[in-house]
Amino acid sequence: MKRSMTVLAAALGLALAGATAAAPASAAPAVQQGVQGYTGTAHAGTAAEEAGNKAFYEAVMKSALAKQAAHPYLKAVTVTYDASRAPSFSTVISRSAQIWNSSVSNVQLRSGSNADFRYYEGNDSRGSYASTDGHGRGYIFLDYAQNRQYNSLRVTAHETGHVLGLPDHYSGPCSELMSGGGPGTSCTNPYPNAAEKRRVQSLWTNGFAVVG
Repeated sequence: MKRSMTVLAAALGLALAGATAAAPASAAPAVQQGVQGYTGTAHAGTAAEEAGNKAFYEAVMKSALAKQAAHPYLKAVTVTYDASRAPSFSTVISRSAQIWNSSVSNVQLRSGSNADFRYYEGNDSRGSYASTDGHGRGYIFLDYAQNRQYNSLRVTAHETGHVLGLPDHYSGPCSELMSGGGPGTSCTNPYPNAAEKRRVQSLWTNGFAVVG
């Protein structure tokens, strides 16, 4: 058990030397099967990445829809997130949720208990990423150093896009949120483009029939 804890701490780089002066990092679960990084350095392979992203999105939707059943009159699916394990990024996470909530109407993000997914913070050489075990359980990890190098709001909104069902597309332009770190550090756009908005709208509309 002691060895496992040591390996986990090393893998997540939880030493705070040189990190943002803020609340201490919260230990995230072990990195899982499908990992989608902001710059592409955390990939577990295209097939695993796509399968993991799909499983994560579908599980979040299933969880949200199960809770939604008690309020069938609501037109939008509410996805609840827990940002308590990423206190340094609480404001950025809230702004990211506001961006998505103003961009789409079929799904809305809300902070609260009994969360459908969680955010974590800390140090990791691969940067920020959305992680899943390939069976739908997952989380978003926000790396200190990368969020100083790149626009933090864009990083967070990008990773949140994975939860809503969008894949990475690093070759895209800065105007495309899911291009992530592809356009370089000068890209600060935190907003999804029209195609990305339509995709999320479509995914969460169809979700009522597919997952419900």
